[in-house]
Amino acid sequence: MPPDTQKNNAPMARPDVVALVRDRLADILEIEPDQISEGDSFADDLEADSLALIELVEAIEEELADRADAFRIEDEDLQDLRLVRDAVDYVYSRVGDGS
Repeated sequence: MPPDTQKNNAPMARPDVVALVRDRLADILEIEPDQISEGDSFADDLEADSLALIELVEAIEEELADRADAFRIEDEDLQDLRLVRDAVDYVYSRVGDGS
């Protein structure tokens, strides 16, 4: 990852987005990142409540603030993020190298 002091507007590769989401989610849920897979359901598999999801959104928005101008996960989109893959796909569609 680039140093915090460096602005980086380059697109992210999908594996980097996966790592970002897994790392932030692992911090919030106090588990190891390797316990999180893209197919995991936030609620059913990871037992993440709505507060944990809000914390995840805030952490991702903060992390990507310098990468994408005013990166934001819209509230109405949050309800569609049921799996880890949904969050990864959402973020990748906004900052990914395939966008």
